[in-house]
Amino acid sequence: MIQIRFDGRRLMTFLSARPTGLPCVLTVTELACAMRLATVERQVRPEVRHSESPMVDRVIAPVSTSTPAPAPALAPEQYGVGARFTLSVYDSDYVRIILGALAEANRDGLTIETNDISTFIGGAEQRVLEFLHEVIAQAAATGVHLSATILLSRGCPGELTCALPAGVTALGAAPVALVPTGVRARAHWSLYPLLDGDSTGDHMTPIYEAIESAKQAGVYSGSDHFATRLDGDLADVLATAANGWIGVGAVVQHVTTHLTVSLNSPTTITD
Repeated sequence: MIQIRFDGRRLMTFLSARPTGLPCVLTVTELACAMRLATVERQVRPEVRHSESPMVDRVIAPVSTSTPAPAPALAPEQYGVGARFTLSVYDSDYVRIILGALAEANRDGLTIETNDISTFIGGAEQRVLEFLHEVIAQAAATGVHLSATILLSRGCPGELTCALPAGVTALGAAPVALVPTGVRARAHWSLYPLLDGDSTGDHMTPIYEAIESAKQAGVYSGSDHFATRLDGDLADVLATAANGWIGVGAVVQHVTTHLTVSLNSPTTITD
């Protein structure tokens, strides 16, 4: 019996009647030797019938070296990209201001649902942030004191579960860029990489990296309890928080970030 092996796995087994009766184990590089040996043995035993000549017992296909199939392409809505926000206007004319700001903003390419509690915005990252930017800037242009509570989420398309197709891990996106508004905004910002697995997951490193990016952007104003303080043009504040969220989302599947933004506040700023 002659066995031919490749990386420790048997590829072929030849049955033959060698005079010694001893098995011979060959590597693939010695395949030619094995075939010559089988020929010699047929010459030594010419009486061997064709049915008893060397035959293939089993062939194992080589391991595929092709590139794995890419992860399924998902639309932002399928990946769970979106925002939920509440605009609070501290003025008796709040209804007109809120509804007017919502009506003026560009809704192209977005899914928008408003109820008595908050507004949901689903779509690509750039478009979601553009809508928030337009609504808040439009309301702030009235000069009245207002605040916006914003939750951005990605990587969790379900309401109760985060079920994605097989092969989908973390999907990043291009950074957002917003047009300056000339309106000063101050915000408390929190970033939450929702890592799966046990408690040893490193969730603080991406948070510190996002805070460092805020410092480089010039909008970092300090740290408060449970939040990082941002201060600058509304566009820069929103883009900094969004790009931190997007950046972490390139390596962590499910990420959320939370902002409380204040504009036109009558409170004296001391920090």
